[in-house]
Amino acid sequence: MPKFCTRCLLKDFSREQYEKIIVEGIQALPPEELVSDETTSKRLGICKECEKINQGTCLACGCYVEIRAATRKGKCPYGKW
Repeated sequence: MPKFCTRCLLKDFSREQYEKIIVEGIQALPPEELVSDETTSKRLGICKECEKINQGTCLACGCYVEIRAATRKGKCPYGKW
């Protein structure tokens, strides 16, 4: 899994860099740790409506929502999914 800069803000990344982080982060996970694309899409739909999402991160826990939504262990900190 790629190492994330803990002192960078998403606004410091270009769109290509941000997408690379997400895509490579998900691809680095073992397939058995991932949910289906349909489940991921449903989860992200809920996240998009949440007031705690900001530039692809969850303000409640600080994660990248696309990565959290794609994993079996991932869960919404507010129990929305």
